[in-house]
Amino acid sequence: MSQRPVSSNTDGRLNLEQQRKRAKEWLAQLKIQDPDATLSQAQWQIAKQLGFSSWPKLKAHVDALDFAARHPDFNASDEARTTHWRCGNDIAHSLQVAGFKGPFQMLTDPLCMGPVRELPAEAFRAMRSAFISHAFAMDSTEVARRVDDEYHQLEALAHAEHSVLWCEADAYDQLFLIRALAGLDHVPPRLELIEVDRIPGVERFIGIGQLAPDVLAWLWPQRRLIDDDALQLAKQAWSAYCAPTPTAWAQLAHGSHPALPLLAPALLRQLQELPGTQDGLSLTERLALTCLAEAGPMPFGRVFAELMAKREPLPFLGDMMFHALLRPLIEAEQPLLTQTEAHLDWPRRVLALTPLGHRVLSGDTYWLDHASHERWVGGVCLQPGGAHWTLDANDLPVWRD
Repeated sequence: MSQRPVSSNTDGRLNLEQQRKRAKEWLAQLKIQDPDATLSQAQWQIAKQLGFSSWPKLKAHVDALDFAARHPDFNASDEARTTHWRCGNDIAHSLQVAGFKGPFQMLTDPLCMGPVRELPAEAFRAMRSAFISHAFAMDSTEVARRVDDEYHQLEALAHAEHSVLWCEADAYDQLFLIRALAGLDHVPPRLELIEVDRIPGVERFIGIGQLAPDVLAWLWPQRRLIDDDALQLAKQAWSAYCAPTPTAWAQLAHGSHPALPLLAPALLRQLQELPGTQDGLSLTERLALTCLAEAGPMPFGRVFAELMAKREPLPFLGDMMFHALLRPLIEAEQPLLTQTEAHLDWPRRVLALTPLGHRVLSGDTYWLDHASHERWVGGVCLQPGGAHWTLDANDLPVWRD
C-alpha cells in the first residue's frame, strides 16, 4: 500500500491538531489492510513522512516552536547591539516579527555568479559592481554605491560586539559566509553562526527566507560560536574559489570539514557550474535544457519553478539570477534557446530548444565551441573557443585544450 502523501508545508510551521487528524484518517486506511492497526502506528507514519523518527519527537518540535512564538523575549542575548547578517533581505521583516531587536545587515552580492578574483578591496568592488550592473541591467552608479556600502559595512564585522550570520546550505549562502570570514584577521569575541540545510516537517527546504517568524525564533538557540578552525577554513576556501584554476577548490569540495559542515556540498554544487566534459553545459544550463526537452516549450518562469521545485539538487538561484544565467544561451550567435512573446515580462516569454540545443544536450556537439559570451565561475574564466577547465563525470576538473 502506498503511503499517504504529506500535506503541503513550506514555511516550517506545523499544527499538531492537524497532524492528529491526519493520523486518524490514515488509521482508517491502515485498518483496511490490517484490522489490528493502531493509532500509534498511524502517528508514527505521519511523523516519519514529516522527517521525525517518532511521534513524540514531532510533538516536541511543535511544542518548541509554540514556546518560541509565545515568548518573543526568549533569549536576552539578542540585544540592540546584536547585528544580524544575511546574504539578502528575505528574513529582515520576519526577524522583527519574531521579536529580534538587533539591526539587520546584508551582503547581496551574488558571488555564485560572475568573476570572483582575489584583488585589492577597491578593485574587487569595482569588478563586482561592473558584473552586477551588466548582468541585471541595473544603473551602474547605483550598483557601485550599494556594493561599496555593503562591503564597507561588512568590514565592521571585525569590531562588532555581537554578530550573528544566518546561512543555509546552498552556494549563495556559503560563499557569503566564507567571504565574510575571510576578511577577518582574527575571530571576534562574539561572532556566531546559524546555518541549516533542512527543517523538520518542510517537504523541500529551499532557504531560510521561506520560514515563518516563529521558526526563526526556534533556530536562534541553535547558533554556535565561530572558532579559529572555521576562520582558517574559510580563508582557504575563499582563496581556492578565487583562483584561476579549480584544483584546490575541487579538493575542498570533495572533502569533509567539521568546522563548516555545510561548506563542501555547496562548493561541489558550485563546481558543477563549470562546463561538463561531454556537452560544455553547466549543471544549471543542463537542467533547464533537459526540462524543455522533456516538456516542450514553456514560459521562462515555469522553467525556473520546475528547477526549484524538483530538479535542482541544492537550490541557490533567485529568479533574476536564473534569467541572467540563461540569457547567453538565447543571445548567442548560435543560440541553444529561442524566446518568443518578447513584448511580455521575461517570466512569461516562451522558451524552446533550437536544433543546436538538442544536439548539445545529447552530447553530439560541445556548447563552448558555439557560444559567444565569456563566462566566469569564481576565478575560473571560460572563453568560448579557447582552452578551459571542464568537469568530468566524477565532478573532477579536467583541462580541455
